[in-house]
Amino acid sequence: MQIQLRAVALIIALAAPACVTAPGAPIAEVRVTFDGNGLVSSSATGHADLAAGRLVTTDDPVRVASISKLVVAIAVMRLVEQGVLSLDEDVSPKLGWRLRHPGFPDRPITLRLLLSHRTGLTDATSYVLPLDASLQAALADPAAWDAAHGPGDIFAYTNFNFPVVAAVMEKAAGERFDLLMRRLVLEPLKLDACYNWETCSDAAIARGVVLYRDGEPVRDDNHGARPDCSVTPAANGSCDLAMWRAGVNGAIFSPQGGLRISANGLAVIGRLLLGRGEVDGVRLLTPASVDQMLKPQWTFNGANGQTFEADAASDASRGAICAYGLATQTLATPVADCRDNPFGDGIRWVGHAGDAYGLKSGLWIDPATGTGVAYFATNVPENPGRRSAFTQTEERLAVGE
Repeated sequence: MQIQLRAVALIIALAAPACVTAPGAPIAEVRVTFDGNGLVSSSATGHADLAAGRLVTTDDPVRVASISKLVVAIAVMRLVEQGVLSLDEDVSPKLGWRLRHPGFPDRPITLRLLLSHRTGLTDATSYVLPLDASLQAALADPAAWDAAHGPGDIFAYTNFNFPVVAAVMEKAAGERFDLLMRRLVLEPLKLDACYNWETCSDAAIARGVVLYRDGEPVRDDNHGARPDCSVTPAANGSCDLAMWRAGVNGAIFSPQGGLRISANGLAVIGRLLLGRGEVDGVRLLTPASVDQMLKPQWTFNGANGQTFEADAASDASRGAICAYGLATQTLATPVADCRDNPFGDGIRWVGHAGDAYGLKSGLWIDPATGTGVAYFATNVPENPGRRSAFTQTEERLAVGE
């Protein structure tokens, strides 16, 4: 019966006009809940690809935006455990060039500061660099730095921190970032996921979710095929990955937001954190490393940082980020002006939100109860939430309304 119903739904979808969603409504919504043993519930409604009439499923990979950062931190912690990297040493020797805030040249920049957005870097210049760009040259621009605040002074959520993290990883390991992520995290967990599609299987790419904004495709409208160029092309338009050199340009594979992974895959990452580094018999990290990731490195006190992502800031989003660890957010911060509780329950959920190209996503765990939720939606309207600085769609998906 389920197969018959699915077939009927697909026929209806194919016969419908290209845009079948209500104006201003999400085109796809996917949500799964989980505990240490596996999935507890799942739901998927809407379309992964409107033009193809393809319905979305919990196995379809989507660009999850900033949840990508949390997965990068897992790989960083693996390299720290192996002695390849250190959280608290100056990253300059690993990069092979001196990384310094131009206004505070005596303060070293460390992976701990990079992962917790406390370097003084800003997104005032573009962190989306062409294939042949130099990260060193991009960071030589004084506009890339907050002139008033140096490393360790304040928290300011900045995507540019993560191309630097990726460059450090590449130089230390001598391996391309996307391949390093596959080796350290994705393959051990048996996840058909990837950064910027390059290492995903053809089957995963065929199931890719198109991102929409205002009803129009804005990202990953690949018609089920592998994209001709999975990265930002070089200045001359070429897309030859053979020009990659370790650490020269950590932005190539979008470490800040380019992970393509399904909701079911996100649940595996969440269960890894619930298991304090172990899931389904596979141990990637020690409990101490996971504890370090999840522990806030910064908590808002009213004056020590920004509580929003600067390049997506609006009055409605202020108060969304009030406690941050090593690429992890902690919710329900009991501080004035913090509105970081989409669940509305006062529980200190830990994980990360994502927001880009009309998509909203979330991966959250409650270590106290050993439960978690992962969700995403496309074509999300910017309707302010009723109980938090998150949107109404995020609040609804957080609690399963």
